[in-house]
Amino acid sequence: MAKKRKQQQILQHQQTLGADDTESVSKKRSRPPKQHQQQEKLISSNLTSKILKEARNQQKEILEEEENRTTNQFSEVTEDPTAASGSSDEEGDIDEFKGFPDTFSQYDGRFPEIDEEDERVLEAFMAKDAGPQLTLADIIIQRIKEKDAAVTSEFRPLPQMDNAIIDLYKGVGKLLSRYTNGKVPKAVKHIPSLKHWEDILYLTEPEKWSPNAMYQATRIFASNLTSKKAQQFYNLVLLPRVRDDIRKNKALHFAVYQSLKKSLYKPAAFFKGILFPLCQSRTCTVKEAAIIGSVIENVSIPPLHSSVALMKLAEMDYCGPTSYFIKLLLDKKYALPYRALDAVVAHFMRFLEDTRIMPVIWHLSLLILVQRYKNELTREEKDNLHHLIQYQKHYKVTPEIRRELKNSRNRGEKEDDLMSISSPISVINKTIEEDRWHFPEVPMEED
Repeated sequence: MAKKRKQQQILQHQQTLGADDTESVSKKRSRPPKQHQQQEKLISSNLTSKILKEARNQQKEILEEEENRTTNQFSEVTEDPTAASGSSDEEGDIDEFKGFPDTFSQYDGRFPEIDEEDERVLEAFMAKDAGPQLTLADIIIQRIKEKDAAVTSEFRPLPQMDNAIIDLYKGVGKLLSRYTNGKVPKAVKHIPSLKHWEDILYLTEPEKWSPNAMYQATRIFASNLTSKKAQQFYNLVLLPRVRDDIRKNKALHFAVYQSLKKSLYKPAAFFKGILFPLCQSRTCTVKEAAIIGSVIENVSIPPLHSSVALMKLAEMDYCGPTSYFIKLLLDKKYALPYRALDAVVAHFMRFLEDTRIMPVIWHLSLLILVQRYKNELTREEKDNLHHLIQYQKHYKVTPEIRRELKNSRNRGEKEDDLMSISSPISVINKTIEEDRWHFPEVPMEED
């Protein structure tokens, strides 16, 4: 009996210990979570994966920047010229280019209201002794001639670099000369990151590139070059190609036209590298102005860049196409600063005592100015323009200019001021007299 009692006591004691352990475990589980545990619950698994993915992307960008720095040395570029750029998610990469349809092989720009007589008038403003357009080859030859006077223009010199680099980019140039569609060689994409990129570009002979290769190269350089370097590419490669194509074919290949549109990805480089040199040469033809002007007309340009372009065009020596470009920029209806408008008005006032007959496009550009910004001109500027159109007249355009100037308010005035000036209404301020014996009849409700 004593033995059984002892066993029962042991069992009871074990059961009480088990209950205490379960209670302690339940108490531990029921304890409130600590602060750091609460913060961990706030970060979901999806957010954690996004953070890790972003960290990997940043690390990848750092590694790629280091690789780009290593490509600055010519001796380290040893890839095959036939190697094409692989597919990637980067913004600057070139995707699979399928080419342009045959129906868009040529683009023929149209210049409005220009006949043979107007063309003869425009020729009076063209430079007769302007030299040929400088190309990238001419610039580099001049640079080498300065270093070595023994180099003649007949010899096409090569910059001082490794033979492997020369052979590589000569092979790239041959591929670009017959390129139609597909991926471009990787070596083309490395050119913007090289230190002497002009010399490397010279080796590929850009004047022999196919139109589609010019389009692909413009996409690469507009995205990866700085604004100053892109300006040099536009001026030395793209602009001579555009003018040469128009001169030979009387039209522009559609792929080269699309290259002009891509070049506006950097507006400052487009204006400084293409538009301003074209106007300063004073040899811009009507066809060239029509085609390049259509790019300006169809592509959105930041208002600040348009304002600066207007001021620069207004300061240049006049040629006929300059008025056409001014007209296009004014017709975009941007909110221009007063400084730009004053510069354009001063541009037209320079012809107050000019004895030459101004072309129709000059009068049309002045009409666009007063139509779009008539309410932003000062009274003094309007008086000067009235004085101008008395000497520079056109039987159709001048009456419209005069009408726009007359029916407009001045800068700083409100629309109410214009209403009071244009249609004044005389109001007689007379006191109202009442007759207390003759009141008007008032209808009353019937009971």
